[in-house]
Amino acid sequence: SGTADRIGDPVASPGPGWGDVGSGARPSWRDPHPVGELLARTIRDRGWQSHLDIASVSARWDAIVGPNVARHCRIEDFSDDGVLTLRASSTSWKTQMRALLATLSGRIAAEIGEGIVKEIVILGPHRPSWKHGPLSVPGRGPRDTYG
Repeated sequence: SGTADRIGDPVASPGPGWGDVGSGARPSWRDPHPVGELLARTIRDRGWQSHLDIASVSARWDAIVGPNVARHCRIEDFSDDGVLTLRASSTSWKTQMRALLATLSGRIAAEIGEGIVKEIVILGPHRPSWKHGPLSVPGRGPRDTYG
């Protein structure tokens, strides 16, 4: 009776232990998926979304702040703690950017979402080092427009 019953039965799987082989007309885990769907899942699973958001702000910096501001203030760093560091080209631009900090913070939040950038730090231009050699004279040193 064992072989007579099996002859007319449709084969549900190729054999014991094979499990779901993924072939057939029904959807399967082995079916091809769109690349965008796979990338979105990878980004979500690995927690890369905030880094990609900051990268998109960096790539579109000119459009977000305008060409004049972008010429004088660049993104220097974004830490995992949510601190965005900007570098101004001069002390006066550093002061100007501090005055525009609330507006800038709102524009960035509108672009990438609230709470990703927790703090914005604005630095002045790089200062040249006037120390040469192992010894230095104490004092105020050169005074200029370095911020």
